[in-house]
Amino acid sequence: MRSLLETAEAVEARLEAAVGPLSLAKLGVLRPLVEAKQPLPLSELAEREHCVRSNITQLVDRLEKEGLVRRRADPSDRRGVLAALTPAGERAYARAMRALAEEQRAIVHSLSAGDAAHLKGVLELLAD
Repeated sequence: MRSLLETAEAVEARLEAAVGPLSLAKLGVLRPLVEAKQPLPLSELAEREHCVRSNITQLVDRLEKEGLVRRRADPSDRRGVLAALTPAGERAYARAMRALAEEQRAIVHSLSAGDAAHLKGVLELLAD
């Protein structure tokens, strides 16, 4: 088990490094905004990311400071806040996703076809 966890950490570190100034957590907030093509409530972002709203608030704070999102008042709820993607956020997301896909391909291509198939089978067994 320790080896599996250490390997997962190493792979995650490679993916984190690939996305550069963003992080996987920030990408997790940007993704639904890109997909929705409209501002979303922070509560919905928290729900989609399966985390507490305070975590989303902190991530949105950082993204806002970086100019990648901006907050808007929710017109349908005076107490609500929406996160809106900025053009800089769209560009940063696209760059990071290309880098992430490239690194994922590099990881997969470091395995032979047989090793990749074997690993997939073993991981599926562990997931069950």
